[in-house]
Amino acid sequence: MSTRQFIEVEAKFAVEQSAEIPTLTEIDSVAEIQSEATHELSAVYYDTPDLRLTRAKITLRRRTGGKDSGWHMKLPATHGRMELHADLVEPADGIYQVPVELLSPVRALVRDIPLEPIAQVDNVRWECVLADTEGDIIGEFCDDNVTAWSLLPGGKRTTWREWEFELGAKVAESEQGTAIMASATSLLESAGAESSESPSKLVAALGDSIHNAPPPPSPKELPEDHPAYAVLLALATNRNALIANDPKVRRDEYDSVHQMRVATRELRSHMQTFEGILTGEGYQELEAELKHLAGVLGVARDAEVVEERFHNLLATVDPDIIDPTTRKHLQEDMALEYRHAHHAAVEFMESQRYCDILNRLDELLVHPQLATEHTQDQNAEHIKETETPEEILIAHLDEAYKRLVKRHRKAIDRWPDTERPLREREDYFHDMRKSAKKLRYSADAARATGLKTKKLYDACKRMQTVLGDFQDSVTSRDVLRAKAEAARAAGEDTFAYGVLYQVERERGLESLRDYAESFDNIEKAYEAMKLAAEKATEKASSQAERNTKKKRKKKK
Repeated sequence: MSTRQFIEVEAKFAVEQSAEIPTLTEIDSVAEIQSEATHELSAVYYDTPDLRLTRAKITLRRRTGGKDSGWHMKLPATHGRMELHADLVEPADGIYQVPVELLSPVRALVRDIPLEPIAQVDNVRWECVLADTEGDIIGEFCDDNVTAWSLLPGGKRTTWREWEFELGAKVAESEQGTAIMASATSLLESAGAESSESPSKLVAALGDSIHNAPPPPSPKELPEDHPAYAVLLALATNRNALIANDPKVRRDEYDSVHQMRVATRELRSHMQTFEGILTGEGYQELEAELKHLAGVLGVARDAEVVEERFHNLLATVDPDIIDPTTRKHLQEDMALEYRHAHHAAVEFMESQRYCDILNRLDELLVHPQLATEHTQDQNAEHIKETETPEEILIAHLDEAYKRLVKRHRKAIDRWPDTERPLREREDYFHDMRKSAKKLRYSADAARATGLKTKKLYDACKRMQTVLGDFQDSVTSRDVLRAKAEAARAAGEDTFAYGVLYQVERERGLESLRDYAESFDNIEKAYEAMKLAAEKATEKASSQAERNTKKKRKKKK
């Protein structure tokens, strides 16, 4: 089944039955009514029982009649709405199934939950196509007489009339289109129309019955002074980022794989760092599944990074040293590897395993198992003697910081030892980067409790940048070396690979020159955060002591 994609920019207007359609050629840029027709349309709308699509401002319908019979999905877009179409295939058993092609963009929302009809909207539509002096379509005006039924509990039959004005594809996302829409709005309002309060026919059809649908699961609400408040907030933020980037990855938007991978890694990092505040069966299994998802995305991301670095290398070295065969490999091979890796990532995102990851994340947020003073989790023992959320989170931050310092010492102690293999010495910095990333994510989560962690967050982010550039050069060198070996086996010239390898090696060493300063900044920021936290604790204790004395005096 084929799918088609459009950008829809339209405005809807509520009108009385007695309203008369104005002269549409008075709209800016409209020279003629190119065609007009009347259609009888019927659409059945689908959603999950808890209306996940509707709540996300997404509509999915199966329409018959008119010139675009088929399955339609409308999603929010930067300008207007993105509309996806799929052909309507009559089922042998009479039961329509939503096309997989349309489910894919919303898989992160609907998961494995069956979709069912929630409303039916019948519409007698008079439409006319408006064109400019060149005959190009400027827009389309529709006069709709609607009869709708909500299929939710307590749903009713409703009728109304509305006008729609939709810009033509040629002007939909242009300044001219903005002017045309303003002109059309002014003309229609002068004829008695009012901007519709309902964003879609579906919302109007559902009416108050929308409140009878069960709400989707939402994170457990905790008071801000609860030790787990900041942790759940951080987990929910990154869960939402993962879901938001899911459709972007499927559309292969720029940087989307990277952003989805970051959200996945942050989730896992929070779970590792704050294990003990949150506990429970399956906690470590979920963490392992997130690691797998990050790995799937990582293959595509690495290919994307190396492809970009190769293009940069080719632009900065003497073009005479790059033979045509090598140049073709460097320009095309990584793009092909990225396409394969991206396809594999999307394929995984269509799997039941992926749905299970999202469902288990929801379960963790909705029904978190919180560690208490009676917990038997050995990883949480250190929280038994603490009292405030700040103290609990600082204890976790201390663990992450100590791990970072330990890895730092290993990295700088082993780096000068040239008897060790180069890759082994480089891996110590890679481990250091992971520790900086984990401490950064943890500092970000702890900020929700009022801890002064912004400078620590910024210092860790700077360290990530330094070591990220270094690691990217290592990854690029690995690929160059592998390609050189393949070229040698094929009898091709390998000189250019060696030159580029050395360029990448120098770039990696250049990035390490900022390492010492970056680590010093982390040390200073961490000590400052600890000192500020201690002062805040002392101040709170003193205030509590004063309050206690006041209460005693009042009793006397």
